[in-house]
Amino acid sequence: MTHKVLENVRNVAIVGPYSSGKTTLLESLLSVSGAITRKGSIKDGNTVSDSSPEARERQMSVEVSAASTTHETIEFTFLDCPGSIEFAQETYNALVGAGAAIVVCEPVIDRLLTLAPLLKFLDDWEIPHLIFINKMDRFKDSFMEVLHALKDVSTRPVLPQQYPIRQDRELVGYIDLITEQAYHYHAGSPADPVPLPERLKAEEQAARHEMLEVLADFDDHLLEELIEDIEPPQAEILKDLKQDLGADLIVPVFFGIAEQDYGVRPLLNALCKEAPAPTITAERRGLKSTTEAETLVQVLKTYFTPQGGQLSLVRVWQGELNDGMSLNGVRASGIYRLMGQQQKSVQRASVGDIVAIGRLESIKTGDTLSSQAQPSEVLPKADTLEPVYALAVTPEHRKDEVKLSGALGKLMEEDPSLYWEHHGDTKEVILWGQGEIHLRVALDRLSRKYNLPMSTHLPQTPYKETIRQGHKVHGRYKHQTGGHGAFGDVHLEIKPLARGEGFHFHQTIVGGVVPKQYIPGVEMGVKEYLDHGPLGFPVVDVDVTLTDGSYHAVDSSEQAFKQAARIAMTEGMPLCHPILLEPILSVVVSAPAECTSKVLQLVSGRRGQILGYESLAQWKGWDQVSAYLPQAEMHNFIVELRSLTMGVGTFTWNYDHLQEVPDKVTNNVLAANGNGKN
Repeated sequence: MTHKVLENVRNVAIVGPYSSGKTTLLESLLSVSGAITRKGSIKDGNTVSDSSPEARERQMSVEVSAASTTHETIEFTFLDCPGSIEFAQETYNALVGAGAAIVVCEPVIDRLLTLAPLLKFLDDWEIPHLIFINKMDRFKDSFMEVLHALKDVSTRPVLPQQYPIRQDRELVGYIDLITEQAYHYHAGSPADPVPLPERLKAEEQAARHEMLEVLADFDDHLLEELIEDIEPPQAEILKDLKQDLGADLIVPVFFGIAEQDYGVRPLLNALCKEAPAPTITAERRGLKSTTEAETLVQVLKTYFTPQGGQLSLVRVWQGELNDGMSLNGVRASGIYRLMGQQQKSVQRASVGDIVAIGRLESIKTGDTLSSQAQPSEVLPKADTLEPVYALAVTPEHRKDEVKLSGALGKLMEEDPSLYWEHHGDTKEVILWGQGEIHLRVALDRLSRKYNLPMSTHLPQTPYKETIRQGHKVHGRYKHQTGGHGAFGDVHLEIKPLARGEGFHFHQTIVGGVVPKQYIPGVEMGVKEYLDHGPLGFPVVDVDVTLTDGSYHAVDSSEQAFKQAARIAMTEGMPLCHPILLEPILSVVVSAPAECTSKVLQLVSGRRGQILGYESLAQWKGWDQVSAYLPQAEMHNFIVELRSLTMGVGTFTWNYDHLQEVPDKVTNNVLAANGNGKN
C-alpha cells in the first residue's frame, strides 16, 4: 500500500448527546456515499449501527458500531458512538483511535451545555472535531446566537463554515462561506447552486468575517490581508482550515437535517478536504506512518458474538496488519471491515484503518498490540470512569452461581466501566456501572449471551455497630450427657475503643485459672459473636479482655470455652449501650457553576456535610463541590444529580469513615432489619 493511498483514509467518530441524531446522520452518510441503497430508521430498528437487540429494544445506541464507505476516492470508517452519558466509556474508548470527530447537536441553546464534557475530552486528547447542528427543522433561535452559545461550551474557537438560508422559518439551503456560493436543498439529492439572496448578504458577510478572523489568529499572512482589506484566495482559506482543524486549533460548524440528507454532502466533502489523514494523526502521536515499521494497533472495543466468539475492533497506528500475524504472541484469526454486524473479510490493513480481528483471546479493550512479542510503546488509553450506580444481583437459578464470575468477567472485557464485587459484609454480588440503563443492558446481555437470567435488588448498606460504655460480664457453659461433659467458665471485660481502632483482645489470666490452650477458643467465641452484634450488624471498635475463669480437668475444652465466651458476649453487649454506625463517603461533585447551588441543596438534602467548593481547575465555568455523604443516601444520587445538571454532572467517591447514625434513621434501619436483636 503506497503512501498516497494512506492519505486517502479517514476514520471519523460520530458523537454527541442522546437523541441528537447521530445514528440518523450515519445512515445519511452511508446513503449519499452509496454504501447502502435504503436508509433505515431507529423506530423500525433497521439501522446499520444499532443492530444489537439491546439497542433496538431501547431505540438508542448502547455500544460503538463501525461502518465503512467510500466517497470521492476517500475510504471512510465511521464509528457511531452512544450518546447517553451512561455509555460514555464506549465513546471515550473509541475516540482515542479516531482521526477526527463529528459532534452532533440540536439547535437548542439551552441544551448545548450537554456538549461540554465531550468537547473537553476531545480537546484534552487533541482530537480534531467539527460540529454538525442537526434537526434544523426545529430551529428557533438565530444562527449567530447558537454559534455564540457553542463558543461558551467549547475550549477551542468555534467558527461557521456555512450560513443558513431560511424561508418562512424553514431551512431551505445554505451559503458556503468559503466560496460565497448559495445552495438550495433537495431531499435525497445534491443541493442546487442558486444566487445569493440579497436579504442575506450583510449577514453572510458578518459570518464570513467571523470565520476569517478566527483563522487569522493562527495565520499572520491572512491577518495582514484582512487588515489591508485584501480578499484572501479560496485556496488559502481551505489550507488554513485543513491545517488548523488537523491541529485541533479550531472547531468548524456545519448544519442540516440528516433525516432528509440536508447538509450531509457538504459535511462529507469537508471531511474529505479538511479532516487530517491518518499519517498526520499518527505522527502527532510520535509514531511512524510507514508500513515498514513495527505494527502497532490499539483495541477500541471488544465484542463477544454468539457464533464467532471474541471480536476486537482495532485502530492500526503504525505498520501493517496482516491476517494470521501474531500480536503480543496471539495469532490474529481473521481481519474484517465492519458494516454494523456485517463482516467483510480482508487480508491486510494499514495505518489509519479501523478493522475487527477475530479470536484475540485474553486481549482487552484499550490494549496495545504489536507484531513483536511486546509492544515497544504502550499507547495511551481513556481513563476508566468511576462507578456511580450499583445493583445487587443473584442468578435466578442457583445452579448458575458457578458460572457467574466468568460471565461477568467477559462483560467487563466488553465494557471496562462495569465493575463487580462480592461484598464481604453483606455477602452480596454487586454490579457497578454508570446508571440504571447501563446496568440493565449488562443484565440483558448476561441473559441473552450467557443464559444467565438475574434477579436484582438495591444493595444493602454495610452498617456496623459499636458500644458507648463498658461492662464486666460472666459466661459459663456446662453440658453433661453421660461420660465426658463440656465445661467452660470466663469473666470478660468489654470496653469501647476510639473510632477506627477495630477489635482488640487481651487476657490477664494469672495462676492458670484458664489454661493457655483454651484461651484461643475464648477469642474465637468473642469474634464469632461480633460478626452479628445486638443490633444485628458486625461490631467494631471494641476491646475485650479475659480477666478470670475456671476449668474442669476432664470436661473442659477449647470448644467449651468458645461457647462460654459467646454466652458472655450475648449477655454483656446489650448492656454496653450499642449504637449503629454507617459508612460515610468522601464525595467530589463536578458540575457547571450555574448548577452549584442545586448541587449544594442536593447534598444537604441527603444528610450530607458540605466541606467546600471551588472552581474546577482547567475547566472554565465548572465548579467542584467536596462533601461527606452517608453511603445509605447514595443509591440514586447520580440520577438526581444528572437531572439537576442537564445530564452532565458527575462525581467520584471513596470510603472515608464510620459515623453514628441519627436516632430516627437508626429506628428505621432496625425496623427494616427485623429489630436486629440476637
